[in-house]
Amino acid sequence: MQHYASGKMLAEIDSGIGLMTFNNPEKRNAMSVEMWHGLVEILDRFEADPDVRVVVLTGAGAKAFVSGADISQFDSQRADSNAQRDYDRVTSQGRARLAAFPRPTIARIRGFCLGGGLGLAMQADLRIAAEDSEFGIPAAKLGLAYSPAMVRQLVGLVGPAHARMLLFTGSRIDAREAQRIGLVNRVVPDEELSDTVADLALTIAGNAPLSLCAAKLAVAAAERPEVADRPALEAAMDACFDSADYREGRAAFAAKRAPVFRGM
Repeated sequence: MQHYASGKMLAEIDSGIGLMTFNNPEKRNAMSVEMWHGLVEILDRFEADPDVRVVVLTGAGAKAFVSGADISQFDSQRADSNAQRDYDRVTSQGRARLAAFPRPTIARIRGFCLGGGLGLAMQADLRIAAEDSEFGIPAAKLGLAYSPAMVRQLVGLVGPAHARMLLFTGSRIDAREAQRIGLVNRVVPDEELSDTVADLALTIAGNAPLSLCAAKLAVAAAERPEVADRPALEAAMDACFDSADYREGRAAFAAKRAPVFRGM
């Protein structure tokens, strides 16, 4: 276990899975500026480690994934539009780093997942939620606005009609409604959340890393073809077909055994 952001961000690696924990439970894991810096540092560490095949994001305690931004910093960090631009430069770096992370990411959600916390969860590739989870975007109740990038992510997941409902009302929805509208992939009983995510992460970690990287780039290109990095996608596809893992996959299939992929 390694500590970042004065212990408010935690990172550990086990069995090919990098676990990032938002560790601010006394504030329901609300994100401070320091925690945003910690998030980038952890992702840099995970990407530099070839043994990390999947990253899981979770909140400390049982009450929240991330309840949003640390409102105690609003007066000092977000007092007006100029301060907000500075704040956005810091937080957008973290969101962009998570969005561009080359390996699969999973948000393990229990409790409150609100505002900027929901923005974080939406940047993950997959979202698995406990039944007690609550989701919402309270911007209209605070008098602030969410960035076009975050709104685009929301619309991409749930469509414009559900996005308008969440943004206009500021109301919270439960996990089952979040699953119904496409905000989360799966809802499980609270006591099954950790095991469900661990099983999913291990399944993904057992697959060919180069194939996962290519798949992630392909999905991103399908979502936003106008900004897709076509050379990177083509290079990732070529890397798959030229890899030892591709040869191992074919050999394992022929021998009716489980493949052992090495990411090369």
